[in-house]
Amino acid sequence: MSKGVFLVTGGSRGIGEAIARQAAAAGYCVLLTYVSRSDEAEAVVAAIRAAGGDAHAVQADTGKAADIHAMFGAADRLGRLAVLCYNGGITGGVGLLADKDDESLAEVVRVNLAGAMISAREAIKRMSTRLGGEGGSIILLSSRAAGLGAPAQNVWYAASKGGIDSLTIGLAAEVASEGIRVNAVSPGPIATDIHPPGRLERIRESLPMKREGQPTEVADVVMYLASERASYVAGANIKVAGAR
Repeated sequence: MSKGVFLVTGGSRGIGEAIARQAAAAGYCVLLTYVSRSDEAEAVVAAIRAAGGDAHAVQADTGKAADIHAMFGAADRLGRLAVLCYNGGITGGVGLLADKDDESLAEVVRVNLAGAMISAREAIKRMSTRLGGEGGSIILLSSRAAGLGAPAQNVWYAASKGGIDSLTIGLAAEVASEGIRVNAVSPGPIATDIHPPGRLERIRESLPMKREGQPTEVADVVMYLASERASYVAGANIKVAGAR
């Protein structure tokens, strides 16, 4: 019997793919989103189904409110929403703030922060016991960049993830009495294509563990937060960053 719908944004590769695979293995009906790479998303869905799991994919740009509403409509058709994992995000490139154009800055905020707020709102409408729901878990993917600031790299990305940290703190307290637990996970350098080519190799020796993390190591923490083992964990922000 399914544990309910586990909605993970940006689930076609990297951390999102690892989360989708583990969620399906844990007995959830997984709905993963993608922006443009439908072939990658369908490959993840096929792999999950081949392993005996239940998975579906839907196109959604979480920087667009209309896409978010359509995404939740797709989730509603699959069943009761149990978990929202807002994983989708963009860096907006690398450089100095003084050189960054208006639209690039606005897009990072739309996708990384505004999209998270809209998605969390829609999840609450479905999960809240005050509104007739059965409770649930909201897990927001932040970044260690929020605490480090990412100077001379992408301070705008760090700032958007700092907003996620504040959202986690406030929203967790706001909906704790409604059966919803809100938490965050802050990955450090993880082996995904979010990094420019060669960056992980350049910084590896400067990392406390002398290695980058793997997507499955982040997914492990997400699945803990989604589980009943974390029944009294709310408002937490867990670093998965190898002491960075």
